[in-house]
Amino acid sequence: MQEEKDFIQDLLNPKTQNVAFQRLLREYQRPLYHHIRNIVLNHDDADDVLQNTFIKVFQYLKDFKGESKLFSWMYRIATNEAITFINQKAKRNGTTSEALQSKAIDNLKADLYFDGNDIQIKLQKAITLLPEKQQLVFKMKYFEELKYEEISGILGTSVGALKASYHHAVKKIEDFMNTN
Repeated sequence: MQEEKDFIQDLLNPKTQNVAFQRLLREYQRPLYHHIRNIVLNHDDADDVLQNTFIKVFQYLKDFKGESKLFSWMYRIATNEAITFINQKAKRNGTTSEALQSKAIDNLKADLYFDGNDIQIKLQKAITLLPEKQQLVFKMKYFEELKYEEISGILGTSVGALKASYHHAVKKIEDFMNTN
């Protein structure tokens, strides 16, 4: 934990922040991209949200209280940025976020950065039918293989509630996969 505090101080110190921010990008850019991509589904949108996430991290790092790990705090920012992005994009297009996500899934086959098959597209369709919280919990646990404790720190939800959400999500997905 002391190493993380020192790292945060390096990020805040004008003399060391450039090197520290390069390290932050090296360590967190890929996992944050995949996290965001799991939410927004589109590569270009994920890149935009990732850029906004790092801007907010840099902008608000001075307000980081250290009550959670830096990783959890950045994931929370990325999650909020991705959800906000989807909601704003849906509003601009005069549709719902659910309809927007459904359209994004329909476009996955044409996405050069998506290397999934029909079963993975069917899984994505099943996930979009879940409530937002269950979607997030399922994606973080199933795709990103995060521990419940990490997800709890990111979403600010108890481990017990997360386990229940994940269980309900899995059941709904299984039902969808078996009936469609």
